[in-house]
Order: sequence, then structure tokens, then C-alpha cells
Amino acid sequence: MNRNYQILVALFATGSLLNSCKQTDSNVNAGIKFEYMDTTVSPADDFNEYSNGFWLKNNPVPATENRWGSFNEIVDRNQEKLRSIVNEAAGDKDAAKGSDRQLVGTFYRIALDSNKADKDALTPIKSMQEEINAMNSTDDFLKLLAHFHKMGIPGGFSFYITSDLKDSKSNAQYIGQGGFNLPDKDYFFELKHDSIRIKYRQHIGTMMNLVSTINPEVKINPESPYNIEKQLAFKAMNAVEQRDIPAQYNPMTYANFKLKYPNVNWDLYFKELGAKPFNTIVVSHLKFIAEFNNLIKSIKIEDWKSYMQWQLINATASNLSSNVDKQDFYFFETVLRGTKMMKPRWKRALEKTDASLGEPLGKLFVEKYFTAEAKTKVNVLVDNLTAAYRERIKSISWMSEPTKKQALAKLDKIIRKLGYPDKWKDCSKLVINDDSYCMNVIRSNEFKFNEMIDKIGKPVDRMEWGMSTPTVNAYYNPSINEIVFPAGIMQPPFFDANADDAANYGGIGAIIGHELTHGFDDQGSQFDGDGNMKDWWTVEDKTQFRARTGLLVKQFSSYIAIDTLKVNGELTLGENIADLGGLTMAYYAYKKSLNGKPSPIINGLTGEQRLFISWAQGWKNNIKPEALKQRLATDSHSPAKYRILGPMSNMQEFYNAFNVKEDNKMYLPVSLRSSIW
Repeated sequence: MNRNYQILVALFATGSLLNSCKQTDSNVNAGIKFEYMDTTVSPADDFNEYSNGFWLKNNPVPATENRWGSFNEIVDRNQEKLRSIVNEAAGDKDAAKGSDRQLVGTFYRIALDSNKADKDALTPIKSMQEEINAMNSTDDFLKLLAHFHKMGIPGGFSFYITSDLKDSKSNAQYIGQGGFNLPDKDYFFELKHDSIRIKYRQHIGTMMNLVSTINPEVKINPESPYNIEKQLAFKAMNAVEQRDIPAQYNPMTYANFKLKYPNVNWDLYFKELGAKPFNTIVVSHLKFIAEFNNLIKSIKIEDWKSYMQWQLINATASNLSSNVDKQDFYFFETVLRGTKMMKPRWKRALEKTDASLGEPLGKLFVEKYFTAEAKTKVNVLVDNLTAAYRERIKSISWMSEPTKKQALAKLDKIIRKLGYPDKWKDCSKLVINDDSYCMNVIRSNEFKFNEMIDKIGKPVDRMEWGMSTPTVNAYYNPSINEIVFPAGIMQPPFFDANADDAANYGGIGAIIGHELTHGFDDQGSQFDGDGNMKDWWTVEDKTQFRARTGLLVKQFSSYIAIDTLKVNGELTLGENIADLGGLTMAYYAYKKSLNGKPSPIINGLTGEQRLFISWAQGWKNNIKPEALKQRLATDSHSPAKYRILGPMSNMQEFYNAFNVKEDNKMYLPVSLRSSIW
């Protein structure tokens, strides 16, 4: 290992890795991109620049994006594949009504038609504007809220149905905060967001003027929407506070709920939703619902009208005429995220097709582009990562045997969903036709809402997916105890069935390990193997766990991301635990796959070194300053650069692979390193 490192040190001086290193086998697909690397930078000082330096210099963020990295590259490739699918479906005049091809083809064709959208102007939402104008009482307001919530138009508060956090086999009714449109409650109050607030108020005014110009019957006070949103946000939880799961589990009988918040005619609201009777409801945000109970009485109906007109236009803007769409893009993309130019219409239409018709589109995607072989190979990787996790849990010294027993039981119960659902949803009753883009989106929203509302009183469908198949992402759901990997992410640089094992373990392997670790991060560890929120830790082990996670909070809070703004170690803790655990498990799963043999050397790099490079190249990323600032305030993930540097600085395995010493910038004193899983 040291001899290999010395070769690399020499190459840093010459700046020539590819020309000077002997490759063991020129036919081997290493799975990493040597041309992305800047070997003039020491991996022990800045592993991001070492692994991605040339890529970072040569790949600025495109004008149509606010960041650019591996995920964007895959999305672009997927979109080209999906484009061929939707174009073919859009041209199929004989597709049966309600079939996957008809739904996807008609939706995309109408979404693509900008001339029709401009000609329709606000016609698709005119009847809803008239409903708002007709409000005369708080009961009228609640009826309208229910109507809007069914159509996917937010306002006032949020209501949803999902598994009960303490009875994971049963569905529960949840009610909580909502109805404000800045990225987080702190945007309404913190000094650093002053300029955003000013531009948001201007944006509301501009949009309301557009509405009034097109439809003079709509009477709007442009100050009311902002003032009401600010009042709603005042008692809401911010992004960090919402990481406290037990604080958001407040079940009560429906009768007591009505007594506690008597100013709201809840019976009327739920009747208008079409909800079956239920006996209990979980209040996710107690202070917020109490404040809404006060506001519904104190705010004048005329102000609620202006607020609802704003909620309506804000929710539908991207599906309407180009002047409204462009103004919406200006604030939410250019101001908030730094995106300079709208994507081509076909890409935006495709994204909305996936968002509205994820299952039908996903089914067509899998039929054409995803093989059973790929699913099988990823399943083997999950087996190996799970085995590595089992060994790590058994061997860690800081955890007692009773807690280890519970952790292993939870690991064994994790449900895996790979590639695509075993059973596709039936969407044949969804109506998608030629009348308008906006109405197709609304009907899709209402179809999905009705699916959700139908869950009242029924057991949880543990095989349901929460992401569409083409999505380039993955997730862990603690209340189901499941890991989910859509087909969309199972491709380079994360997964290549023909690549060397080291790259796949550093890519999809570490991502699998990341999702597995979410079952044991500071939030996931509050749930047992059946998905119930239950304390399965001894007091001593919980103290040890918090001490180790506290080191991660301190480490990441010290990283300056931009200007004087630092990473929020509390907000990002769960993801940082998952990154560290995932990369650690991938490393040991790879070592286990070698069966005691040394890893193959390719271009002078050991398999262990290539594994770390693969992880780093998966997180290569350039980002606009505006987007980075928003993510620092709201995103539970650390900036991509620190997802590379942070975990590695805690791993002795990385120090060994690249001979990191105390005088190197990546070095973290042993006493400050966090070793959890």
C-alpha cells in the first residue's frame, strides 16, 4: 500500500497519472473516470479536487440548471430515453383510453403545446377563481380549502394519510403545518433572508397584477397573501425542528381534536374531502394548528380571498400561459436558486409527466430499458452490504449485547424494493384528455389524493412505492423499514454491471449502505424492525451513540460552505451518519468480496483507492451560490463537497489507502473522529 502511494506522490509532481502508471489489464473497465482527476492535488489534502478537479473546471453549471453533477448527468440520459417513449406514445392514435400509452402520450402532447397554453391563458382556473370570489364565510373558506387540497393546491394547513408511527401496519390521519411558500419558516424572519423577502413580496404583486389584467373580476389585495403566510409561518417548525420526530407525533381522539381547535368546522372540511369517519388524528405541529385556529377567526374573509387567489395561481403557474410561467420561474428558480434560463419545453413537459404519471411512465420505461439482470446484480450487492452490516454490528465495541440483538433483528427485517414494483398500480380510471395541460395535472393530483383518502381505516400497503421508477434517487422509510432503489439510479457512475467491483462498491454499494444506515441514524434508530417508533436502546448505549453523533455535528458545523455561511451540523446529521455508515459498509463489503486476496491494481490504483474515488466521483458537483445558500438553510444533506471530505476524514481505512498524515488537510485527530457503525 505504501509503495503504491509513493508512486502516486511522484505523479503529483509530474501531473501525469495516465501516461506514467502501468495498468494491470487494459481491458478492465475500471468504472472510474481517470480524465476527471487532477493528480497535481494530493488526495490527502483535498480528495474532491484530486478525484474531480478537471471535471469541476470543465463543467460549469448550465444556464438551465442551478447545480450540475452526476445526478444531473443521469437525469439527462434518462430524459432522452423517456423522450423516445413519450413521443412514441403521443403519436399512437389507437391507444386504448386509460391505457399507459394513452395516459402518458396525451399528457405529454398537451404539456408540450405552448401555443394552446398561451391561448387558454387563465381559462383552466377561471371557475376556481370564481369560487374564491364567492366566499362569504369561514365555512365557505373551509369548503374551498378541501376542494383545493384534493386538487393538489396547498393552503392553510396540510392533511395527509400514512402509516401510524407507533402502529406501522395501520394508516393514520395527520394534520400539520403548510400554506406558506418560501423554502422554510426562517425565510420570513431571519435578517439574512431580507432580500429574498423583498423579492417575494414583489413577485406576489407581479403575479397578482397578471391575474387581474387577464381576469379583471378577480379583486386582490397583494399585501394580504404575504401577511397571512408570515402569520402561518410564525408558529411553524423550521427545518432543524422538524427533525424531532417524537415532537410531531401527537395523537388525539377526533372528538378532543375538535374541542381543542373549535374555531374550525372540521366536520365540514373532512366531509368536503370525502373522508370516511375516523376516530383519531395525529397533530404533527401543535403550535401551528393552534395558530391556524386563531387566524381563521381573526383574519377577514376578504383577506382570505386574496390569499387563496395567490395559492391558486402559485400552484398552477407552471402549467399555464408563458407569461405566468416565466414570472413563476423568475422567483422560484432565478431568485432562490440562481437558474438563469428555463429548460426546453420538452424537458419541463417530461418532468411533469413523470411527476403526474409516475407509474404508467415507469412501466413503459422498465419494459424498454431495464433488464432483470441488472435487478439481480443489485440484489446481490444488497446481500453483500447487509452481510457487512451484520458483521459490523456484531463487532462494534461501544454497543451492548441487548442493543446489538435488537439492531440485528431490525437489519434482518428490512424490506428491499429494487428497480420497479412487483405490482403496478391501475391508473385506467384516470382521465387525461386534450382540454388543457393545467386540468390534466389537476385531475392527476385529484386521482392520487383520492387514492390516499381511500386508505382511511385500511391496513398499510407495505409494497407501495414512494418514488417513480425513472427517478434518479433512493430512499429509506423508517415506518416500513424499507430501502427503495428505483431503476433510474442504477446506472453509471453509480452502477455499471460491466465495471470492476471496486467502482460499484464505491458507487451503488455505498448508496445502498447509506440507505441501510438511515435505519440506524439519529432518526431511524427510533424505530424498530417492524417500523414502529419504539425505544430499543439501553440508556448507556444511547449515551454512547449521542456522543459519537455529536462529533459529526461538531465536524460538519465547522465547514464554511460559502462566504461566512457554514454547514448546519444539526440539520444534516442524519445524512452525515448515513454517508459515513454507507461508505464504511461498502468498504468492508468490497474487502469481503476479495476473499482474502489483494485487490487488483488498475492504472497504479488499488481497489481500495478506486472505491474511494468512485464515491467521490459520484458526488462531483458544481452549484450556483444562490442554490447553495438555500440548501444550507433547508436541505438535510450537506453540500456535495463535504459529503466527500467529511466521511473520509473519519475513516482510518481512507488514511491507510492514501497514507494520510497529521500535516495533511484531510487529517482529523483521532479524538475528533466519529466511528458509529
